[in-house]
Amino acid sequence: MHPSRAGHLINLQDLNLNYNKHIGSIPNSLGNLTKLVILQLGQNKLSGKIPQELGRLSNLELMELGSNTLTNFIPNMLGNLTNLTTLHLSYNQLCGRIPRELGHLVNLMYLRLSYNKLIGSIPNILGNLTKLTSLYIGQNQLSGQIPQELGWLLNLQVLALGQNTLSGSIPNSIGNLSLPLLDLSFNSLSGTLPSGLCAGGQLEHFTAANNNLVGPLPSSLLSCKSLVWFRLERNNLKGDITKMGTYPNLVYVDISSNKLFGKLSHLWGECYKLTMLRASNNNITGVIPSSIGKLSQLGILDISSNKLEGQIPPEIGNVTMLFKLSFSNNLLAGNMPQEIGLLNNMEYLDLSSNNLIGQIPGSIGRCLKIDFLKLSHNQLNGTIPIELGALVNLQYMVDLSDNSIDGTIPSLLGGLGMLDVLNLSHNALNGGIPPSFQSMSSLRSMDVSYNKLEGPVPHTRLFEEAPVIWFWHNKKLCGVVKGLPPCDLPPSSKQGKNSRAILLAIVPTIISFVFLTTLVAWQCKKKKPQAETANRVQQTNVFAIWNFDGGDVYKKIVDATDNFSEAYCVGSGGNGSVYRAQLPTGELFTVKKIHMVEDDEQFNREIHALMHIRHRSISKLFGYCSAPQGRFLVYEYMNRGSLAASLQGRETAVQLGWMKRLNIIWDVAHALSYMHHDCFAPIVHRDITSTNVLLDLEFKACISDFGLAKILDEDASNCTSLAGTKGYLAPELAYTTRVTEKCDVYSFGVLVLELFMGHHPGDLLSSMDNNQSTPLVKFLDTRLPLPEAKIASEIFKVIAVAVRCIEPDPAHRPTMKQVIKAFSTADQSPANNVDYFQTAIVIPACWS
Repeated sequence: MHPSRAGHLINLQDLNLNYNKHIGSIPNSLGNLTKLVILQLGQNKLSGKIPQELGRLSNLELMELGSNTLTNFIPNMLGNLTNLTTLHLSYNQLCGRIPRELGHLVNLMYLRLSYNKLIGSIPNILGNLTKLTSLYIGQNQLSGQIPQELGWLLNLQVLALGQNTLSGSIPNSIGNLSLPLLDLSFNSLSGTLPSGLCAGGQLEHFTAANNNLVGPLPSSLLSCKSLVWFRLERNNLKGDITKMGTYPNLVYVDISSNKLFGKLSHLWGECYKLTMLRASNNNITGVIPSSIGKLSQLGILDISSNKLEGQIPPEIGNVTMLFKLSFSNNLLAGNMPQEIGLLNNMEYLDLSSNNLIGQIPGSIGRCLKIDFLKLSHNQLNGTIPIELGALVNLQYMVDLSDNSIDGTIPSLLGGLGMLDVLNLSHNALNGGIPPSFQSMSSLRSMDVSYNKLEGPVPHTRLFEEAPVIWFWHNKKLCGVVKGLPPCDLPPSSKQGKNSRAILLAIVPTIISFVFLTTLVAWQCKKKKPQAETANRVQQTNVFAIWNFDGGDVYKKIVDATDNFSEAYCVGSGGNGSVYRAQLPTGELFTVKKIHMVEDDEQFNREIHALMHIRHRSISKLFGYCSAPQGRFLVYEYMNRGSLAASLQGRETAVQLGWMKRLNIIWDVAHALSYMHHDCFAPIVHRDITSTNVLLDLEFKACISDFGLAKILDEDASNCTSLAGTKGYLAPELAYTTRVTEKCDVYSFGVLVLELFMGHHPGDLLSSMDNNQSTPLVKFLDTRLPLPEAKIASEIFKVIAVAVRCIEPDPAHRPTMKQVIKAFSTADQSPANNVDYFQTAIVIPACWS
C-alpha cells in the first residue's frame, strides 16, 4: 500500500511501510490519522518535504522517515508530538536548522538526524530531553559550540556529533556522561579533552580524530579498560603515553599525527583482541616491546616517524596476521630479523630511514603476498637476496636505495612483472643490468644511479625514454638511454669471449629446465592410474610452475577431491565444475575441472600462457593438467568465495560497505586493463560476472575462471563459439562470434551496476537508452544506509562510467585504460551544491 492511500484510515494505529520502493511525497492527509501511534516510512524513495500536518498526530510515539530523499526543513510542528519516543529522520536531504521546538519532546529517547544538510548550531534546549539515550546528529553542516547542556543527559548512551564544523572546546560536562559511544571526529574542536572521560568505565567507542585538540590524555582515558575503538589521530595532543596498554577489549587504536611522547609499554602485548595499532608521527621513544609478538590478531602495525631505538624484536614473526608493517623513520638498529619471513600475510613492509645493518634476510622470500617493500636509507650490506625474485606480487615499489648493498643485481628480479617502481640507487652494486629486465612490462621508474654498474642498458621502450639521471654515476653504462654513450661493437675476439660468457650463463638454465621437464614427466608417468589406459598423464600435457611438481600435484589434487567427488564440489557452470582441495600440507586450492574443449592444442597454448599472468587482482593460476579423463586448472583459494555469494546474503551484503564496493571495482578494472593492454598479447576473459570475482578475507577482489579466456591474435579472426553468462554478454555477440576486449568492457559495466544495486540490473539494462536518465538512488543497494556526500560523489562518477561501458555499440564503449583514467577523477571532493542522489545519470551518444 502506498502512503497516499492511508489518509482515510482514521482508526489506524500502526502504519509500517518500511523497506519498500515507494516514491512520491508524503501525503498531508496522514495528519488526519490522529490515533496513529507508529508511523514507519523508512527505507523508501520518498521525496519532497515533511508535511506540517504530521504535527497533529498527538498520540504518535514512533516516527521513522529515515533513508529516503526528503528535502526542505524539519517542521517546527513536530515539537507538538510530546508522546514521541523515537524520531528518525537520518539519511535524507533535509536542510535548515534543528528546530528548537524539538526540545519540547520530553519523552524522546532516540533522536536521529544524521546524514542530512542541517546547518546552524545545536540548540541548547535539547538538554531538556532527559530521557534521551541516543543522539545522532553527525554528518551534517552544523557549526558553533557543543552546548554544555548535553552533559545533563545522564541517560545518554550514544552521542554522535562527528563530521560537522563544530568549534570551541568540548564541554567538561560531557565527561560526566557514562557513554558507551562518543563520536566528535572531523570537526574543528579545540582545547583539551574533558578530564572525566570514561570515569564511569563504560566508554567503548571514542573518536575525536581530525580536530585541533591539545593537551594530555586524561588519566581516566589512559586506564579505560572498556575501550574497543579508540581514535585520536590528527590532533595536537601532547602527553605521556607510557601508561597506555591496559585495554583487554581493544580492537582498533589510532593515535597517530600528534605530539605524544613516552614509551610503548609491554602492556600492549595484553591487548589480545587488537587488530590495528597506529601511533605514527609522534615523539615516542624507547624500544619496541617484545610482547608485541603476543598480538595474534594484529593486522596493521604502524609506529613510523617516532624516535624508537634498539632492535626489531624477533617476536614480530609471531604476529602472523600482519599485512601492513611500518617502522620507518625511527632510530632502529641491528639486523632485520629472519623471523620476518614468517609473516606470510604481509603485503606492505616499510623499514626505511633507520640504522639497520647486515644483510637483507633471504627469508623475506617467503612473504609471497607482499606488494610494497621499502628498506631505503639504512646501512644494509651484502647482496640483494635472489629470493626477492620469487615475490611476484610486488607491484607498487621495491626501494633498497641509500644502503651499502654490493654484488650484482639478480637476474630473477626481472620476473617481477607487476612492479611499478624499482630503486637501487646509492649502493655499491656492480656488474650489469640484467637482460631479464626487458620483461618487466609494468615498470614505470627504475633508479640505479650512484653504483658501479657497467655494460649495456636493456633495450626497452621505458629505458629508451628514461631520464639519464636514473643511470648517473656508475662505472660505465651505455646503450639506448639518451645521455649515455653508445655501446661500442666489440672485436671478434671479444665477441668470442662474450659468446662463451653468455653460453656459460645460459647453459645451467637450459640444463635446469630440461631436468625439471624430465622430472615432471617422469613423476606423472610413474603414478599408477586407477584405470591404466584411461588415466595416464601425458608428458607433453603437464606443466609445472611456481615450484610445483606437476605429477605429484596431480595425484594430490585427485586424492584431495576423492577423484572429483560431488562432496567437494563448490560450484559448476557451463564449462566446468569447481572443487575445493586441501593438500596434506594444509594448503587450500580451488580446482576447476573443464567439461569440454574446442581445440586441444589451442587450449594448451592459451593455458600455458595464462599461467604466466601475474597481477594482484587476478586469481593465481598455479598450473593445469590435461589427461584422458579430463582437464583441470589449479587456482589459489579465496576465503570469502565469490562476490555473487556475498551479495546474495543480507548479512554478507551489509559487510560489503560502499568503500569496499568501490575498491572491488577498482581491483577488477585494473586486472582487466592489465589483461587487455599490458600482456604479451591482449587477453579477453569472456565471462566477467559476480560469480567469477572472488574475495579474500580483507575483501580484496580477484578475477578468476580463465577456462573461457582467449588470447587475441591480431592476425587471426578471433572467432569462437558463443561463451559466457546470460545477462553479462555483450549484445553484439548475438550476431557475431568475433570476440574483442569490448566484450569484457560490457560485462564489466554490468558487474559495476550489480555491485552497487546489490542484484543483477536486469530490466534496467533494457530500459536505459540515450533518451532516458536515472537518478543515482535507483542504483543503490537498499540494504545499506545511503552513503555520505563524498562517497556518493565517487559512486556517481563510477556508475556514470559503467553506464558508458554498456553502450550497445562497442565502438562507443571505453577501453579499460580509459575506464581507469575516468575513475581516477572519482576521488575529488564532492561539490557542495550537488545532490548526487537525485542527479541523473545519462548515457552519452559516444565515448569522447
